[in-house]
Amino acid sequence: MPDAPAADIHFVTLDRLPPVVGREDRPLVAMPCIDVAAARRSAMQIAGRAGMPVDVLGILDAKRQGFISVSNAAYRRSIAPWFAYVAQDAFAGRGWLAAGVDALDTDDGGLLAFSDGKWGGRLAAFGLVRKTWADGNYAGDLFHPAYRRHYADVELTVLAMQQGRLRRHPDAMLVEVDWDKEKAAVAPADRQLFADRADAGFEGRVADPALRRLFR
Repeated sequence: MPDAPAADIHFVTLDRLPPVVGREDRPLVAMPCIDVAAARRSAMQIAGRAGMPVDVLGILDAKRQGFISVSNAAYRRSIAPWFAYVAQDAFAGRGWLAAGVDALDTDDGGLLAFSDGKWGGRLAAFGLVRKTWADGNYAGDLFHPAYRRHYADVELTVLAMQQGRLRRHPDAMLVEVDWDKEKAAVAPADRQLFADRADAGFEGRVADPALRRLFR
């Protein structure tokens, strides 16, 4: 059989997502999207700068199920050892993915928070997980499925911090190019859900009171 290409980009609608996605020898980058043209442009750019073989899977959310639901659907089907979640407006620095994988693999990391120009690696708004770590968090989902639009990445970050498994790398740069981001409101229901779950220690998984107060 011919060798797999260094970068493979596919787009599919959510209702046509195959039962198995990704490959066992490279990361899978999941990109939920509503604007296919913008997503294709971003997918080509981030694949070209990955610094390693990668599969990029764009998933058209035609029925507006939401980023979290679409990411979970892709994650449950993935056989890739590393899984990245990004948006359709992502813009990568050179070697962003190779640096992220290296940070996870050299220090037994579970979650890599990309340098996104806002959180500085303190919060994994765009993130890369080691699948063997993430599989145990939410019964096979990447994010807690009760969130709709926001805070699922925040909870995942706090879990990784509690376990000492959050990693960052200065060269793992992945920026969200959203010109209206600072004006966007956070979904109140998601904010309240996060606060309630934090008060309960995220089902007893986060014991550190300081971590439960973060990002509130």
